[in-house]
Amino acid sequence: MDILTALGLSIPAGLNAYIPLLAVALAERFGWLSLREPLDILGSWWIIAIVVVLLVVEIVADKVPAVDHANDIVQSVIRPAAGGVVAVAASGSGSDISPWLLVLIGVVFAGGTHVAKATTRTVVNASTGGVGAPLVSAVEDTGAITLTAVAILVPILVVFVLALLLFGMWWLWWRRERRRRGNAEGPG
Repeated sequence: MDILTALGLSIPAGLNAYIPLLAVALAERFGWLSLREPLDILGSWWIIAIVVVLLVVEIVADKVPAVDHANDIVQSVIRPAAGGVVAVAASGSGSDISPWLLVLIGVVFAGGTHVAKATTRTVVNASTGGVGAPLVSAVEDTGAITLTAVAILVPILVVFVLALLLFGMWWLWWRRERRRRGNAEGPG
């Protein structure tokens, strides 16, 4: 189950890097998760304090149109990196899986989620004049909290989350291809 938790935590890191990091840090601190060394340092109070400050900055910045775009640019590096960190940290000390493989998977999952989030946010901001940014950001934060809780408390559900994400990516690709073919054929 540690592997499902690890992979499940990398997905919400693409929405908000600090929610799964804070959850992992608190879970280590209170003994709910045993993190892989040397990342067990995440459970230190000073690390928790830093992550809380960064989370507050992220939550505020993500609610303000234009600032959220700049934040997404900065987070293009931070979110995938956080996905790699939580994937390795939460994999448990007894995991036989290479930490580098976990980093790679975590970066890909968080990076893919981040790209989808940033792309969607650009469309929302353009179509609503920025008014939709706070609402969409709140939904993203709620999703990140929910996915993080699922990954820690009921890791088997991560399999279903991954299946839904894969289906959603396939559906978006299929829809885009269908539109592209329709545009290429032109009017009847």
